[in-house]
Amino acid sequence: MSKKRTPELTERQARLAEVKAAQRRADRRRSLLVWTIVGVVVLALVGTTVTVLVRQANHNASVQAAAKAPIDGVQTFTGLSRNHVTGTVKYPQNPPVGGDHSEIDQNCGYYSAPVADENAVHSLEHGAVWITHDPNLPAAQLATLKSLAAKSSYVLVTPRAGLPTPVVASAWGLQLQLTSTDDPRLAAFVTKYANGPQTPESGAACSGGTGTPDAS
Repeated sequence: MSKKRTPELTERQARLAEVKAAQRRADRRRSLLVWTIVGVVVLALVGTTVTVLVRQANHNASVQAAAKAPIDGVQTFTGLSRNHVTGTVKYPQNPPVGGDHSEIDQNCGYYSAPVADENAVHSLEHGAVWITHDPNLPAAQLATLKSLAAKSSYVLVTPRAGLPTPVVASAWGLQLQLTSTDDPRLAAFVTKYANGPQTPESGAACSGGTGTPDAS
């Protein structure tokens, strides 16, 4: 004969079943909450990434469009000699945009110390955009210049005292004076003239010469 369950045992089993069922429901709610939070975070990250990419794409498109059009304020200089010389050269522009120069070019990159004009002019002949700036330029603007130098192998950045404006961008026979790196014409100038159509020795590298740029 089978043993009959006592009412006490049956009641305990029922309570235990209720507790286990409640725990399962709580676990499901916690899992749902966790996955909901994960989903919200993922969507937020995706949304932020997409927004950043769209903004960057729009910025790049804007710079490209500006580079294709004439850039307001660019001065043009013609009749520049290209002889290799020794010693110093007295240039009529500050900074120079071309003329006789050293046989050794200045390696492109970002420098925290001035470089010799004669080497920098040789770099211009190779297609470099030489960005000179006031030595006391704010740190945020220096960071912008470092970024420009890091993005292109044809950008030379150096400090220079006595500039006509805080920032001056030069290419061979071309110059743009700026009050700040925030001016959108700076990026357009770099895009248009770094190894651009004005380059006397197109295809020549802006490396293998003199100087070691600062580490990024």
